[in-house]
Amino acid sequence: MTGEEAKRKLREQGITLKEWADARGYPYYLVSRVICGTIKGNFGLSHKVAVELGMKPESNEPLQTQ
Repeated sequence: MTGEEAKRKLREQGITLKEWADARGYPYYLVSRVICGTIKGNFGLSHKVAVELGMKPESNEPLQTQ
């Protein structure tokens, strides 16, 4: 799902980005930047935001080292 699709889905539910972020304890600026694509959401908290928004799949695979 793209950021625009995630935003549209929230809008259809009558939820603002700020409300969504506050309800989950995320900083609004971080959620906004993930939605806009400024932050890719590859690691850490931004990744959690992207996963919860449905923009990225949750990765449960352990890191393989050689």
